[in-house]
Amino acid sequence: MRTESFAFLSSLVAAPSPSGYEQPAQRVFRSYIEPFAAVTSDVLGNVYGCIEGKGAERTRVMLVGHSDEIGLQVRYIDDNGFLYFGAIGGVDAHLTPGQRVTVQSGAGTVAGVIGRKPIHLMEAKDRDSVTKLENQYIDIGAADKKEAEELVRIGDPVTFAGSLERLHGNRVTSRGFDDKAGSFVVAEVLRQVAAARKRLPVDLYGVSSVQEEIGLRGGTTSSYTVNPDVGICVEVDFATDQPDVEKKHNGDVKLGKGPVLPRGANINPALFDLLAATAAELKIPVQFSGIPRATGTDANVMQISRNGVATALVKIPLRYMHTPVEVLDLSDLDHAVKLITATLYRITDKGLFIPV
Repeated sequence: MRTESFAFLSSLVAAPSPSGYEQPAQRVFRSYIEPFAAVTSDVLGNVYGCIEGKGAERTRVMLVGHSDEIGLQVRYIDDNGFLYFGAIGGVDAHLTPGQRVTVQSGAGTVAGVIGRKPIHLMEAKDRDSVTKLENQYIDIGAADKKEAEELVRIGDPVTFAGSLERLHGNRVTSRGFDDKAGSFVVAEVLRQVAAARKRLPVDLYGVSSVQEEIGLRGGTTSSYTVNPDVGICVEVDFATDQPDVEKKHNGDVKLGKGPVLPRGANINPALFDLLAATAAELKIPVQFSGIPRATGTDANVMQISRNGVATALVKIPLRYMHTPVEVLDLSDLDHAVKLITATLYRITDKGLFIPV
């Protein structure tokens, strides 16, 4: 991965963006694509980058990845200055105790920790139980409620602390790869298309959507706005090359073996075939999976927007999804960008995607 792209990825995942509070990450995305795409945004917070193609009656293609991440929200401050919170998206109560967090307040960032009773003081039965999120609390160091309220407000979002770090080889870890990895791929495809000498035969709309984690909301409104003929959603997928994940349910998905191309009811068969054929011809490594029902991604709402859209998914293998230590392989991001960019040049007629 080129140095400038890695710097963009680092900035994107560092920017806080719990669902409904995506503006910091969206500003990073917007700033990156502005030099090579016509950029707009909407009232929900989705950001669009458009590159017009060449030719008459061009197919309209939408590429989407969501920028929001899971997080927490301050809901109550007790008399001693401890913050009680609710979950934004699918937060695992097993993982939160002992985590360092950052409250994104109007006055700036406020560091905190999610407290936990010392093991020495626990009853034996409590050591094996999970404390409900509603009973967990954040300690920001405030002496009392008044002091805490000078720093934070009810409704402030909270993210897990930490930023992108390199592991061995091409592996990196961070919070928020679900799905800033998708927004990253969207931006990189726009950049490569803009830099190419040959113009696309389609009009390309690259979208960084919002509020996916709480109901595919930005994907719904952005699909209606763009009204695409063809849509490709870039998401993350469960890697099954860790010891405690069942391959029989999730398939055989490995880091570093290329992006995943799912098949199923949410996927247009002709668009899948085009992606798979492009990968084979250009020797781009890909993996395959089966999803026999709705995918739970922006592709799901895109497919049934207006009078229907030919949709596909390109997924990045990810370990430890919805934790502060998600892990992916940078080569899978690069291969996803290469695959999608090459496929766009092969879309010549929207009628090709009507099942017959």
